[in-house]
Amino acid sequence: MPRMFGTDGVRGLANRDLTAQLALDLGDAAVRVLADGQSTGRRRALVGRDTRVSGDFLAAALSAGMSAGGFDVIDAGIIPTPGVAFLTSVLNVEMGAVISASHNPMPDNGIKFFARGGFKLPDTKEDEIEQVLGQDWQRPTGDGVGRISHDTETATKLYIDHLVAAIAPIGDDKIQPKPLAGLRIVADCANGATSVVAPTALRRAGADVIVINASPDGYNINKHAGSTHPEQLQATVKATGADMGVAFDGDADRCLAVDHEGNMVNGDQIMGILARAKQREGKLAHNTLVVTVMSNLGLKLALQDMGIRTVQTAVGDRYVLEEMLRGGYTLGGEQSGHVINREFATTGDGTLTALTLCNEVVKSGKSLKELAADFPQLPQQLVNVPNVDKMAASTNAVVQEAVRKEEALLGETGRVLLRPSGTEPLVRVMAEAATQQQADEVCERLAAVVAKELAL
Repeated sequence: MPRMFGTDGVRGLANRDLTAQLALDLGDAAVRVLADGQSTGRRRALVGRDTRVSGDFLAAALSAGMSAGGFDVIDAGIIPTPGVAFLTSVLNVEMGAVISASHNPMPDNGIKFFARGGFKLPDTKEDEIEQVLGQDWQRPTGDGVGRISHDTETATKLYIDHLVAAIAPIGDDKIQPKPLAGLRIVADCANGATSVVAPTALRRAGADVIVINASPDGYNINKHAGSTHPEQLQATVKATGADMGVAFDGDADRCLAVDHEGNMVNGDQIMGILARAKQREGKLAHNTLVVTVMSNLGLKLALQDMGIRTVQTAVGDRYVLEEMLRGGYTLGGEQSGHVINREFATTGDGTLTALTLCNEVVKSGKSLKELAADFPQLPQQLVNVPNVDKMAASTNAVVQEAVRKEEALLGETGRVLLRPSGTEPLVRVMAEAATQQQADEVCERLAAVVAKELAL
């Protein structure tokens, strides 16, 4: 039986895969597993969600399961995923939960949990929740049951205050600094959870903000908008003469950017810019940036020349965070725009990334295009090879010999990566090289070997 929890919680088609009953059961199971015994009074949980219409009934069901298990639940309403992580930490509640399917289409939804302190759960804790799911137990009665309160306004204000303070802390004079004054930004909020938060935070920091796709109606989240559909952002930046643009996904845990000419600036380039800034300020722990195997080799080579090393993990921001905690690193992330800045956050935070990136543009006196140019991306090709034994990709002798040959051919000017899909019987073949033609040719040859040798 496949594992219920994926790399980012439980996710599926709302009201089909992810039902009200399942949400109720997950809330019920989570309180049993995550009650950590540190609370001396009432136990508390915090719940937030993105703007999908299904979030209403799923939040009600999840909160019901938690309160029936004896937890007082604070419903923070619509708020970015990293906002829930932050509030879970600062309010010292025993757990947080987010109802969101991130960048997925509107009909999907998901549920993920944060432990005390605002960190995503390790696999072992998720497995424990799955094991007790739907089991009967001695639930509390009388004054032992929990209450459910709703306070979106306070939750949002606390989170925005925290975000702005990351680049513009209020001093003894109690006056809010405006480090982004003079910077004109277009913010594409994907009609998602940061539709209020990002524009407010950027404006409080002094930016002139042009906002698009910040009118959520329950049905338009991620629809031709946000980080997965940046075309409108690119066009708006050019049309308005803005200095740059930022794009978020539905739950605002990721951020991509656009320079003043409408060119995309991806997560690798953003991480490079921020890593160099932290190095300059003496805040890049161990002079190291944590990335995944999907990060472009161009980033590694550019950072190498700057005296910054990279450490690689498997794909997924949870694995990036695990390595950051293990090694005591302060910055890491993914090419997709998940950036974890441990100075201020316990998880990827798109709005925080936007603020710190904008701040670096102002501090450097350079355009975003100029900053991104220091982190050129090697040409890359990616081919999905379907209907194969994906688990044999790392053990098949013929396939591994083909990989070795291509690696020898590329030398230090490129690389290859074979990655099994987490959900389908396919292998993703990726190649990076000095030229696009070379990357295409390497990928084509390797894909042919994988298709032949691993065919089902």
